[in-house]
Amino acid sequence: MPRLGDKYPVEIDITAKPNSEYETDEYFALDLPVAPAVMVGDEIVVEGTDVSDHTLEACICRQLGLPEPQKKGLLDRLLKKS
Repeated sequence: MPRLGDKYPVEIDITAKPNSEYETDEYFALDLPVAPAVMVGDEIVVEGTDVSDHTLEACICRQLGLPEPQKKGLLDRLLKKS
């Protein structure tokens, strides 16, 4: 995520707590997503699992009104094409 914070004008907040704190009645009362989770603005990108870099970057671009990045294929990644 820090790489995306350098690439786009976004503020990234990371909240980490012991898992037991995410399983309390007080946490559920906050109506936040199930941890681990990623939110961009008010949109829950993913909850309870990991998220791909491309999915996260696409969501950031949508929030900023920018075109979504194209997903690169294996050959593009191997040859490091832009």
